[in-house]
Amino acid sequence: MVDIKGLFKKYNDKSVVDDVSLTIEKGTITSFIGPNGAGKSTLISMISRLITKDAGHITIDGEDITKSKNNDLAKKISILKQSNSINLRLTIRELVSFGRFPYSQGKLTKEDWSKVDEAIEYMELEEIQDKFIDELSGGQRQRAHIAMVIAQDTEYVLLDEPLNNLDMRHSVQIMKTLRRLVNELGKTILIVIHDINFASCYSDQIVALKDGKIVKQGPTCDVIDECVLRDIYDMDMNIKNINDNRICVYFS
Repeated sequence: MVDIKGLFKKYNDKSVVDDVSLTIEKGTITSFIGPNGAGKSTLISMISRLITKDAGHITIDGEDITKSKNNDLAKKISILKQSNSINLRLTIRELVSFGRFPYSQGKLTKEDWSKVDEAIEYMELEEIQDKFIDELSGGQRQRAHIAMVIAQDTEYVLLDEPLNNLDMRHSVQIMKTLRRLVNELGKTILIVIHDINFASCYSDQIVALKDGKIVKQGPTCDVIDECVLRDIYDMDMNIKNINDNRICVYFS
C-alpha cells in the first residue's frame, strides 16, 4: 500500500502539489488524470523519489521511502518517465536487460534473462528484439522502455504518460498488458494518463487533480461523472455507458 499524507512541492513559489493525501491499495491500477500543470507527473516522481518533496510523508508498505536504500527501493518501485531517451546504441533486448540492474549489477544470471524474455513477450517485441533503439518508430521505442520497466519486476510500477507516441492498437495493448500485470502477477500500477476513456475502462481507482490539489478520488463510477469532469477540465462532457464502461464524449 502507498500512503501519502500532506504532500507539498513548490517551484519558484508556485505550488505544484498542494497538500495532497491519498492511499493506493495493492493490486490495483490507479490512474491520475487532470489538465496540464495539475501536478500529476510531479506527484508520481515524488513517490518514486526522483524528486524530493518539500513537506509531507510517503510510505510504501509502512516504510518511509526517505529511509530506503536506493537499490532496495529499485527492487520495489519502477518508473517510466515521459522523457526516456538513452544516448547509447542498444538493441531492444539490451535495453530491456537494464531493468535487471538492481538485482544483477550488470552481471545477468539465467533468471535475469528469463525476466527479460518474459517482458519482451509481454510487449510483443520478440520479432524485433535484436533491432537497435535508434532504428525503431516512436511507438516501438516506447514499448521497449515499458518492457524494461516490466523486466525490473517490482511490485509497484509507476508510468508517466506511457501511451505517448502510440497508435490506438498499441495503446490498447499497453493497457491490456497493465491489466494482466495486476490480475495475473498482483502488481500495483500508478499511471499518469491524458486519455480519460482509457482511464475509465482500465482503472480500479482514479485520482483527479487540478492546480496541484485533488479534486476527486475514488472508483471510476465516482470520478467519470459529468459534474466532476466539468470542474476538472472546464468543459462539458457527455458520458455514455457502453459495454459497462463509462465513455466520455467531449469532441462534439
